[in-house]
Amino acid sequence: QVQLVESGGGLVQAGDSLRLSCAASGSTFSSYTMGWFRQAPGKEREFVAVIHWSGRSTNYANSVKGRFTISRDNAKNTVYLQMNILKPEDTAVYYCAVAEGGLMSTTLGRYNYWGQGTQVTVSS
Repeated sequence: QVQLVESGGGLVQAGDSLRLSCAASGSTFSSYTMGWFRQAPGKEREFVAVIHWSGRSTNYANSVKGRFTISRDNAKNTVYLQMNILKPEDTAVYYCAVAEGGLMSTTLGRYNYWGQGTQVTVSS
């Protein structure tokens, strides 16, 4: 069983930055490919970014490419999401998750452990 705890959300203005963190329990974090998803009110949960367990590969949703950066620190069992130039449409609850089989998936169903989420609100 893996436990994930997100933090770092908050209320910011458009154009500001935030860094989200996701701390994982257990000693096998370095073997987990990790993803970030988000869910806005009334919308389905959507893919944001993913980082391979090696840290050598990342992938982003088109809507955040060039503004968000996913990274990881395996010594701290933590994955990060640096969010720059935030827009009101980035407002959502952000979740981190563990990908099945270490695959670089963008599909919700391919993730089997989830955190409780952290709220990000961007005002215009």
